[in-house]
Amino acid sequence: MSHDYSFDAKDAVRRAVDIVDLVGQYLQLRRSGRNYVALCPWHDDSRPSLQVNPERQSFKCWVCDIGGDAFSFIMKMENVPFPEALQLLADRAGITLPKRGAMPGAPAEEQDTKRRLYQVMAWAAEQYHRYLLESPEAAAARAYLEERGIQPESIRKYQLGFAPDRWSWLLDRASANSVQHKYLEAVGLAVRRDGASGFYDRFRGRVLFTIRDPQGRPVALGGRILPEFAENAPAKYINSPETPLFSKSSLVYGLDVARDAIAKSKRVLVMEGYTDTIVAHQCGFANTVAVLGTALGERHIRLLRRYAEEIVLVLDGDEAGQRRTNEVLELFVANEVNVRVLALPQSLDPCDFLQQRGAEPFSELLERAADALEHQLSHVTRLGAARGAHAAHQAVEEILGTLAKAPRLTSNSATARRLREEQVVHRLARVFELPEDVLRQRLATLRGAGHASSRLTKTQADTPSLQPLAAWERELLELLVGQPFEAPRVLQVIGPDHFESATCREIVQVCHDVLETEGQIDFQRLLLEFDEPEIKSLLVDLDEAGQSKTPGGGGERLEQVLQRVGRRLEDDQRRERLTALRERRVDDQEGVRFLLDAIEQGRARHCISDSTDG
Repeated sequence: MSHDYSFDAKDAVRRAVDIVDLVGQYLQLRRSGRNYVALCPWHDDSRPSLQVNPERQSFKCWVCDIGGDAFSFIMKMENVPFPEALQLLADRAGITLPKRGAMPGAPAEEQDTKRRLYQVMAWAAEQYHRYLLESPEAAAARAYLEERGIQPESIRKYQLGFAPDRWSWLLDRASANSVQHKYLEAVGLAVRRDGASGFYDRFRGRVLFTIRDPQGRPVALGGRILPEFAENAPAKYINSPETPLFSKSSLVYGLDVARDAIAKSKRVLVMEGYTDTIVAHQCGFANTVAVLGTALGERHIRLLRRYAEEIVLVLDGDEAGQRRTNEVLELFVANEVNVRVLALPQSLDPCDFLQQRGAEPFSELLERAADALEHQLSHVTRLGAARGAHAAHQAVEEILGTLAKAPRLTSNSATARRLREEQVVHRLARVFELPEDVLRQRLATLRGAGHASSRLTKTQADTPSLQPLAAWERELLELLVGQPFEAPRVLQVIGPDHFESATCREIVQVCHDVLETEGQIDFQRLLLEFDEPEIKSLLVDLDEAGQSKTPGGGGERLEQVLQRVGRRLEDDQRRERLTALRERRVDDQEGVRFLLDAIEQGRARHCISDSTDG
């Protein structure tokens, strides 16, 4: 359950979002009776398995066993945690989220400003894009893109643009459209003049690549100078500076376009250039993104791991590419990311390789791409063996140092990772003629006593998984959730402490609290009380099952369930007392009283059984 936002804030967003409209923005829905259905995006679905219930404002895939409300749908589709899903839905609905504990008025101002910045950034990206498509002055830019093999469809898909070589082209357009210059400065498109008032355009004489967040919102620009303006340009490429919307260490280029292909293939190709990414996409490699003028870092990895199980680094086939691999390799190993390295031959970049040799040879290289650790091992052992004893020692230390960054192997460690480590140690011993036990001892020393696993791994390990429910627990929860008018009678008989499952205890406690404060349990309210998608999915499942078993009322079923649960509780209590008697933890008088009670309970149960049979 979340403590970042108030219940009222979440409820306001929930009321403003219709789940049919929301799901319809991602999937093609068709009416099926009172509900809607669609092909499920989370498995290979040939017949519509995803069902959307407009009355209950819930969804469910019966094949994947995934369900929930609008919040959990966004969490699943966008691969984001609950707070970010809440914020995304609030943005869609135009709702400002006040955070708990914040100063009155401040959050609203911040959110209004950020929303305005998104609007200004989208406006500017569209201005540059139209200018590229329509202006005679942009002919040189169009010719450059054609020369680089970028097709008109890609220009539109990636929203490429052109900034003319003028100091105030965008500023003048902003003035004509009542866009304040301070907002252009805030998103990095205008620069304040030194020693004078006013601003000037940051991007001039450049082809522009719109950088968008995973939701497709423009947040920054990357600019490539055209050759005719290169003489006076400070750099061939420049990106927007860090802004409230943009952090280059947290985003990759083209993820909004590649996201679905990455999720489907479970693999992402990471390149270094905008044109590399676009040309790769044109050649059929739709799961391609690019870093934004910086080395791949931990936040990039965290972002990409939302969508992919494997990351392939596609690097220029030069020494600089090898150095960049080594720089990030320890980070991948420490976070237990499955990463492979494709080093292109003859110093070609991906764009040149694809245009000169085509997609099939690239695909063949991709399938032969080495595991990153194997790639580094081949490189350093080759260098170490060729350059003498000192270089060999450095090579061994480099490989062992990388291995030492990985979480410590345990009995539960993945077999593949254990085997890989064994193979690396064995190969080092063979190539450098060193005893394996010496290498393992050195590896243990490098790991050190206080070695901690990576934050990414810990985050995943800390994510609770729902335990299977006992049949009687599930039956009671079905009555509580699917037949909420029976909740008062259920909660009179059984409380949270009677359940074995921690999830059940939490759900029953919330039901109890809602019943006390509201006087009744509402399914929508119950869904909103939980942020965890697993619990939301369970609640939808319980609701569907509860309604289907006893539509319109469940009095008779309730009596049967409560009788069974009552007998179960009595049996548990009797077993506990018998154990206490055997272990002599009660005195004789209390023992006799217990035996008499047990006899009486047995007679009562027998009478009930006889009357039921009769």
